[in-house]
Amino acid sequence: MTSPSYVSTRGRSPLTDFAGTVINGIAPDGGLFAPSAWPRLELETLTAGEADYATVAERLLTPFVGDALPQGALAAATRRVQDRFLHPDVVPLVELEPGLQVLELFHGPTAAFKDLAMQLVAGMAESLLAASGERLLLVTATSGDTGAAAVNAFAGADRIDLVVLHPLDRVSPMQRLQMTTSGASNVLNLAVRGDFDDCQRLLKRLLSETGKNSDRPVSSVNSINWARLSGQAPYYAVAASKLAEPATYVVPTGNFGDAFAGWVARQCGLPIGDLVAATNRNDALVRALRTGVYERTQAEPTASVSMDVQAPSNFERLVFEATGRDADLTRGLFEDFARAGRVALPDEVLAALRREVSAVSVSEAETVAEMQRTWRENGRVICPHTAVALHAARRIDRTGPVVALSTAHPAKFPDSVEAALGFAPERPPQLQGLEGRTERFETVDATLEAVLAAIG
Repeated sequence: MTSPSYVSTRGRSPLTDFAGTVINGIAPDGGLFAPSAWPRLELETLTAGEADYATVAERLLTPFVGDALPQGALAAATRRVQDRFLHPDVVPLVELEPGLQVLELFHGPTAAFKDLAMQLVAGMAESLLAASGERLLLVTATSGDTGAAAVNAFAGADRIDLVVLHPLDRVSPMQRLQMTTSGASNVLNLAVRGDFDDCQRLLKRLLSETGKNSDRPVSSVNSINWARLSGQAPYYAVAASKLAEPATYVVPTGNFGDAFAGWVARQCGLPIGDLVAATNRNDALVRALRTGVYERTQAEPTASVSMDVQAPSNFERLVFEATGRDADLTRGLFEDFARAGRVALPDEVLAALRREVSAVSVSEAETVAEMQRTWRENGRVICPHTAVALHAARRIDRTGPVVALSTAHPAKFPDSVEAALGFAPERPPQLQGLEGRTERFETVDATLEAVLAAIG
């Protein structure tokens, strides 16, 4: 099998293979990696023989990986994901009411959907580094769940050092404890005086500037990393295999990676219906699709903290596709956005974006009301992010089946649940006993110099 190639959305980087996307994170020109061509996938082939989650994931990812990984590494990585999830179905699809189902993605080691791709990438990266003998510096920016999943996946890894940037006092206490109590010597947690967009900006500068002068590879495991993002597509295939017709998928949206993974599955031919990005009041994506102006404003704190994002990185990937893969146009748009904090999308690009995805903004009051309604009518306790998706799902025109993605266990956000329902949710095993552990993190200013000094 040959190895498929990957291009940059900004068109000024050489082609790379799948291994290059794992190790490099972003392209040298600051763009994001995308396959040179989209493979065609058949759902019946992916799920043949009553395939389990690991097998579906391996079959789906093989056309993207080719022979870029050591023999057996992909199968081992997908099996690692399945083995570390506590539910036998890995991602159970649960009917909430006729026509509305919930895809539970939170049964992994940190109780959030990020575990599905993070455990996969950890297995891939460790196999690549074992073969090359290199040591990798991984940096991730997090609004809460990505950092916890990364620490769990990479703590103690032989050839990987992990740096986690999270916004000071803007993650839930449970998320913070998951990140700061591992005790692993290869993990450095930095609490940044700023918001998630500041953390993400610092991450991109670290990758583009520091990586050029480092004596070892520098990468990221945010969903800007193609391997991380593609690792989220398998659960769309699993969900589709359980439905009689293509469903509309309503996705809690922060950095737009989860929704774009659904777009990838659909682009490759899988029976995925409409994609709806559900945001909280940090609604840059909603405003861009409504007005044609993509504008970054200050992120506002909400109960759905993992979605407090005003510059969703993976929007660049969808814009690249909406331009007809015009890298020059994409580069110009996002360089203008980086400089000015806003950019007007060309009419033909906006029209193409609207054909691919829609977006709905949900207020704080609506989020709380949905948590209360779902408990009252369905007897289910949900996290604020899932509530955003469910409220959006109830608002849209439901002419066929609708699947709302449930991205985190409610026990990761006990204060928000208690404020809405009057009681704290029961904790699953993976969230118990964290308060008694020693925390380790440093607080830094939102500057590249401060972060570099902390990394040393």
